[in-house]
Amino acid sequence: MPELAEVEYYRKQWDEGLGAKIVAVELHARKRVFRGSNTRALREQLIGSRFTESTARGKQMLFRFSGANWLGLHLGMSGTLRTERADFTSGKHDHLVLRQTKTALIFRDPRLFGRVRFHRGEAAPAWWSTAPEIASDDFSGRYVADFLKRHSRAPIKAVLLLQNGFPGVGNWMADEILWRARIAPETRAAALSLPQLSALRRATRFVSREGMRIIGNDFSDPPPSWLIHQRWKTGGVCPRHKRPLARATIGGRTTTWCEKCQPK
Repeated sequence: MPELAEVEYYRKQWDEGLGAKIVAVELHARKRVFRGSNTRALREQLIGSRFTESTARGKQMLFRFSGANWLGLHLGMSGTLRTERADFTSGKHDHLVLRQTKTALIFRDPRLFGRVRFHRGEAAPAWWSTAPEIASDDFSGRYVADFLKRHSRAPIKAVLLLQNGFPGVGNWMADEILWRARIAPETRAAALSLPQLSALRRATRFVSREGMRIIGNDFSDPPPSWLIHQRWKTGGVCPRHKRPLARATIGGRTTTWCEKCQPK
């Protein structure tokens, strides 16, 4: 599933069309990616509008168009954004195509777990995430401590996946963060010490920042010293000392950690 850095990479793919008008809209209105959206209004309002701005927050993307039109996208498990020549022929998984004079902006989602949301209004829609961005000053030590306190009985791995607290953090990022912070993933949120809380915040900001810089730029791989390169390997080992990694389902998600680095 695309996470913070991957979402940033895909967001930028559509920036090729910034400033240009939408001359045609093609969509598969009955697909569940459009659940809750008025697809007729989406088509009618976007045609003739100009693509003016794009932004991402956590796992969500928001695209602004002239005429007070907004398009929100969530990639789900298999969604991607790309551009093609304006005259390209769309495929069965290309569920939304915004055609411009020179470029076509495409949202593709084979597994249909993503979502397209349309909004009209001068201000951003109410469903746009209100959680503080991890890179912002609002993502403070106090904020992290208060959020964990509200989910004190949950394992810390599950808490890291809550988008209203750690926007953009997904499965591989959560494992990377906990490995760097040296915290066992099954540890209850309430059990973290002050030094562990501080380490958790630092690791979250580091993984988010570096992921955005490396993956979010051109989809490059992080350095070999990152856990991500070992976490899905059969016989994967800890990058620090080559000890075999442990695996289990925690918080409903497959989780990988090092029992030496992250003792219970």
